[in-house]
Amino acid sequence: MQRQDTQDAPLFGEEDENNQTKRSKMRHPLVSFFHLFFRTSAILVYLFCEILSGRFVVCMVTIILLLSCDFWTVKNVSGRLLVGLRWWNQVDENGTSHWVFESKKTDSKNTTSSAESRVFWLGLLVCPIFWILFVFSTVFSFNIKWLVVVILGLVLQWANLYGYVRCKVGGKSNLRNMAKNYLSVQILKRW
Repeated sequence: MQRQDTQDAPLFGEEDENNQTKRSKMRHPLVSFFHLFFRTSAILVYLFCEILSGRFVVCMVTIILLLSCDFWTVKNVSGRLLVGLRWWNQVDENGTSHWVFESKKTDSKNTTSSAESRVFWLGLLVCPIFWILFVFSTVFSFNIKWLVVVILGLVLQWANLYGYVRCKVGGKSNLRNMAKNYLSVQILKRW
């Protein structure tokens, strides 16, 4: 696992007060649109597929295509342009797999927009929650034919979320330390 730059883009809810006014505009509205379009379309097709088409195979293929387009768009386009983060897996000559997590330095000319950062992180965090609910509802309603589709939706959404969180906070030890620090701050605030 590698992490290339130590400076990173703002996480959802974070703002740089010095650049807040000049960065509040959306510089990539089309990318922001497609960041949310494929994710919400897959969810809406899943919810309304019985109304739209009574044929399971058509709905399943449509949802899988939308999820695949979403995964590719978020991983290769919107993460890089909206928040300055990207991740990938690389295999070296020995066949060893290495995960690479990158973040753009914040002191570069192309700083990210706080509005775009909010759109990115909100879409990245909310949509997997829907797929978790869909997995539970599919299991508890014994609607097993949809189980593969909702698990695929959860896996693809979760993979992007995990990759970008790793880009943002670094390695596993940093993620654990961040969680411990957050919890300790919250406990101290209550006392």
